[in-house]
Amino acid sequence: MKYKLKELMKTDVSKVYIMGVAIFCLLLLGGYFSYAMFTVNKEKNRAISIVTGTLEYELKVNDNATNTITVGGNSNATYTINLNNTNNRDARLNFYYIGDLPSGVDAGYIVEEGTDTPPGEKGEVFSKAGSNGDKKVYKIKVVNSSSSSVNINLGVQIGLDYNDLSLPSNGHLFTEYVVKASDTIIENVGDNGGTYDDGTDTFITGTNPNNYVWYSGKLWRAVSINNSAKTIKLVTQWNISTIHYSSGSSPFEGSFMEEWLNDTSTDGFLGNLRDYENFIVTDAKWDNSFDTTALGSIQRPKGTTIATDPVGLLNIYEYQSSYKGTTYTNGYLNNGLIWYTITPYDESFGQIRYINANGSSSSWYLNSLYGIRPSIVLKSNVKIASGTGTEADPYRLSGDNDTDLNGVKLNTRYSGEYIQFGNDENNLYRIVNHETEGLTKITSNEPLKKSGTFIESEFNDNNRYFSYSTIKDFLNDNYLTDYIEDNYINMIEDETTWYQGTVYRNKSYKLAKYKDVEMSGYASIIKSKVGLLRYGELMSGQFNKSSNNKEYWLITEEQYGLWYVEPEGYGNVTTQSPEQGVKPSMNLKENVIITGGDGTKNNPFTLALG
Repeated sequence: MKYKLKELMKTDVSKVYIMGVAIFCLLLLGGYFSYAMFTVNKEKNRAISIVTGTLEYELKVNDNATNTITVGGNSNATYTINLNNTNNRDARLNFYYIGDLPSGVDAGYIVEEGTDTPPGEKGEVFSKAGSNGDKKVYKIKVVNSSSSSVNINLGVQIGLDYNDLSLPSNGHLFTEYVVKASDTIIENVGDNGGTYDDGTDTFITGTNPNNYVWYSGKLWRAVSINNSAKTIKLVTQWNISTIHYSSGSSPFEGSFMEEWLNDTSTDGFLGNLRDYENFIVTDAKWDNSFDTTALGSIQRPKGTTIATDPVGLLNIYEYQSSYKGTTYTNGYLNNGLIWYTITPYDESFGQIRYINANGSSSSWYLNSLYGIRPSIVLKSNVKIASGTGTEADPYRLSGDNDTDLNGVKLNTRYSGEYIQFGNDENNLYRIVNHETEGLTKITSNEPLKKSGTFIESEFNDNNRYFSYSTIKDFLNDNYLTDYIEDNYINMIEDETTWYQGTVYRNKSYKLAKYKDVEMSGYASIIKSKVGLLRYGELMSGQFNKSSNNKEYWLITEEQYGLWYVEPEGYGNVTTQSPEQGVKPSMNLKENVIITGGDGTKNNPFTLALG
C-alpha cells in the first residue's frame, strides 16, 4: 500500500513555516514510546546526515498500549493517539493500517478530539501537532461487522512536515527520510517575503524573507529555485573581498573576477569552500549578457554570453527580481554596500553594472574595485539539517552542521567561521584561511574600537613599507597590550610571514602575494607576530551596512600609495599619512583547539591551547 503525502490545510499559515529536517518511520511494536531524535552523524554515500529534535507519542487502544487490536465479531473499538511535540517545528503524524483490512472491517477517519472534521483519508491518515510542547489527541473508530474476531495491526510515522511519508511495505522499525532544501526554503519566506515565478526560476522576494543560509563559514541568502532542476542559487549576505574586475574590456569569462571566485588555492574563494563538490553545481551557468535597461524594466537575459563555473555573481535581472512588491531600497539583496553584478553595461564589455549602497544600479569601467558577493548553486539533493531561515537561526545544511567540536583543532575549520578572541568590545574574529601549513590565519570582524569609537592609525609618515611602519609597531606592541589578554596572546604564533606585494590598477589580485601571475615566487616578505590582510584576501570585505562601518588599511601597495577598504565595501588608494581604521590579523598555533561554540556569529568558537 503506497501513499504520497497530500498538501493539507493550504490556508494554514503555520504550515508554510514547516521545515523538514528529518523524517522517521516508526512501526509501533506496542507500549509507550518516547523517541528522542538525538543528533546522529552517519556517513552514507559521502554525505553526512544530521538529525535533531524530540518527538514523543503514544498509541493506545481503548486505553491499553499496543499496536495490534483484536476486534470481536459485530463489535467496534476506539483508538486514541496522543502526540506531544517538543520540537521547534510542527510535526506530522501518519496513522495507517498494516496490510489489507480483513473482510467485514470498516475503519473510520482519524479525528482530532473536539472536532468532527477528518483531516485525511481512511486508512492513510495524516494529521499534525504544533511546535514547542503542543499536545494533540486523535481518535479513530474501527467497526467489525463480521461474525468472528479479527486482528488489525496499526502503524504510525512521525516526522517534520512537508515530506513524502510513503507508507512502508514491510515492518521496518527505523527508516530515515530527509527533505531537500529546495522543498522547504521556498515555503518559509515569512511575513516579510514572497515569491515571483518567471516560468524558469522562482525568486524569493521581499524586504527580509526567511532565506538565510549558513554554509562554509559564511551567511548566504537564497535567491531563486530553478523550477525544473530544483537547484537553489545563493549569494553571500556581505562583501567577502574586493578586487579589480578585469584589466580592460572583457566579459566575465577570462576576467580576474572569474579567476578569483574559482581559484582552488588558499588565495581564492572556491578553494576555501567546504567540500564544494558535494554541495554545489560545479558546471553552473552564469548569464553575463549585457543590459542597459533601467531597474524595474529589465527582462530576463537572452543568454548571449554564458560562463560555466562553480562560482559566479548575480546578474542585474536576478537582483531586480528580488524586490518584487517593494522597491530596490528595501529589497533584501540591498545590503547597504557597493558590489559587482556579472552584467556588462554595453555590448563591448567596457563597463560593468554594480549595486550602490542605496540599492540603485550604476555602471563603471572594469578596473574599478567594488565589493564581491560570490554566488553558488546548491545541488538539488542538498538537505536542510536545522534552522528556520531567519538571520538569527539560518538554515544549516546536512554535512555542514557539526554539533560537537570540543577538542577539534581550529586548523581543520573553514574560512569565515567566527571565533571568540581578544577582549571587551573587540572579541569577535573570523577565520581567514590556512595559507601557512598547520596554522590558522584570523582577522578581527571589524576594525578596532575603544569605548564604542573606531580607533585610527596612520600607516607611516615617510614610507609605505610595512616592516618600518607606524602601524606595524602599534599592532605588535600596543595592540597586544591593550586589546588581547594573555591567554589569547599565547595562542598566536610568534613570527609568521606577511606578503606586501604591489597591485597597480588593471592588474591581477595575485600580485598582492606573488611576483607574477604565474606565482613563480613571493612578493616582499615581512616577518612579524601581527599583520594586516592584503588586497583581495578572503574576509577583507565589510560585514555590516556602510553606515556602521569604518575604512581600514590593507598591507598591499599601489603605484601611488596603499590600498584600503572603504566603509561602503569597495577598495581605494591613499598615501600612507591619513589615519584609517585597523583590522589586525595573526596566525594561531597548530595546537589551538575548539572548546565550545559552532562557529556562527551568535555562537562563536571558544578556544584553548591543546
